[in-house]
Amino acid sequence: MNKYQFVYFDLDDTLLDHTHAEKCALQTLFQEQTDLFGSNDFPDVYAAYRKINPVVWQKYSAGEFTKIQAKVGRFEQLLAAMGRPDNEASLWLADAYLNRYSYHWQEVEGAIDAFKNTAAQVPVGIMTNGFSEIQRAKLSQFPIFDELSKDVIVSEEVGFLKPDVRLFKHAEAAAKVPGESILHVGDSLSSDVKGGLGAGWKVAWYSKENYDHDDVWSFTDWSTFVDKLS
Repeated sequence: MNKYQFVYFDLDDTLLDHTHAEKCALQTLFQEQTDLFGSNDFPDVYAAYRKINPVVWQKYSAGEFTKIQAKVGRFEQLLAAMGRPDNEASLWLADAYLNRYSYHWQEVEGAIDAFKNTAAQVPVGIMTNGFSEIQRAKLSQFPIFDELSKDVIVSEEVGFLKPDVRLFKHAEAAAKVPGESILHVGDSLSSDVKGGLGAGWKVAWYSKENYDHDDVWSFTDWSTFVDKLS
């Protein structure tokens, strides 16, 4: 008998390779509009974006930025960091990035098979941070996740982002099982691991690192994930 009554999966960089799609989208924009970034090389542009974007998301999560401010603000800050501030170009980049980003979605190796195998043993769901239209488009492109999920929780549709305990409690109510019997699977230490523990859930951390807590176990390869469920 499985020790979990429900398993929620994070989407980005857990089931789908967000980092790959992000880098490809930015590289495409750099190649299309090199002049916007001045004399900077792509590695510098990418490194700057990787520093800026998490801070913007933290502000969005805390309610300090609106959705539009988050989408556009990261590119305003990026162009400023490149020495080429341009509000009009930032608006264009915000939309163009999301368009190019959608061309490069792909599964994390082995994730779909692991998701299917888990769903054959225990009810599963998706719980993801992100803009609703983007996350729903990903699920449309990879319909198996929606088809096998009992619940799909998108942060923007609920009004809270992980690690906010209110999002986890919303998902817990949707699952209709006690929180201590739910496993949350994700890659982020702050959003998934600490968020899940804060809600009283168990956590499987998709990471090479270990977290010293009785209710957390780590894995690096989806081929080993299902064996650890029981």
